[in-house]
Amino acid sequence: MRKHFSGLRTVIYRVPDLAKAKEWYVKAFGEKPYFDEPFYVGFEIGGYELGLHPLEPGTKHPGSGGVETYWGVEHIQAAYDHLLALGAKPVEAPHAVGDPIEVATVKDPWNNIIGLIYNPLFKVK
Repeated sequence: MRKHFSGLRTVIYRVPDLAKAKEWYVKAFGEKPYFDEPFYVGFEIGGYELGLHPLEPGTKHPGSGGVETYWGVEHIQAAYDHLLALGAKPVEAPHAVGDPIEVATVKDPWNNIIGLIYNPLFKVK
């Protein structure tokens, strides 16, 4: 039933302070949001959407929830260093997982895991 699916579109990170998260992600990805409301902030990043959703008051932060999302990059060490310089915490430094693919992960200031992947074998159609 592939005809019903056209691929991944949106990754949503839940944050307790939407304004601070928006500011951090503008610096992290170098893009301003295309959708900016008190209930949701959306960025277009390379044809995909990064969404920021505020946590409801009193809601426990869901963390990564067992889901890992990886953003494609051309220079993984540079992207990793850039996020660390903005205050992200290292989780997994860039490393090879099968020639020529490399991955890394960091946590944003709200403990959402951001995955990075260099994979020249995967081409977006």
